[in-house]
Amino acid sequence: MTETADFPEDPRPDGWLTERELASARRHLPLVYVDAVPVRVDESGDVIAVGLLLRVSSVGAMTRAVVSGRVLYHERIRDALLRHIEKDLGPMALPQIPASPQPFTVAEYLPTHGVTPFHDPRQHAVSLAYVVPVAGDCQPQQDALDLAWITPEEACESQVQAEMTGGHGYLVRQAMAWVGRQP
Repeated sequence: MTETADFPEDPRPDGWLTERELASARRHLPLVYVDAVPVRVDESGDVIAVGLLLRVSSVGAMTRAVVSGRVLYHERIRDALLRHIEKDLGPMALPQIPASPQPFTVAEYLPTHGVTPFHDPRQHAVSLAYVVPVAGDCQPQQDALDLAWITPEEACESQVQAEMTGGHGYLVRQAMAWVGRQP
């Protein structure tokens, strides 16, 4: 692995693309993402709460979302999950990533509406989706305004589902079905 000190003209960490390179990649090939549905579990491991981020969309609408982000070149899936959870929920979230993380589904986000339940106008992205228990103190970070912990049943209600865009509502319903908590 090459250290950045060998290339002082390029201060970006390994795996980062310039905005121009990223835009070009998004036009030509699918990108790999991770989606993480943060949950609180009781002592028996049953999901008792789902964490949804409150964000402002590019058009100024308030929306709810799960933790999501791109997997960098040469980055392990577990490291991408940890990085994005820390980025969105803070360094004290204490996510409990299993030794061998297995996604509950693979979500294919397309720039065209209606082909799949998932939509991202910027790109074609393939996302591995995980339910991730978090045990620590979560504080919204980056562009998240708030983090709400709601019951699995509330997360599946039509009002909450309507607040999620891009298919995140569908993803949360799939996650709750996977853990046996969909009403």
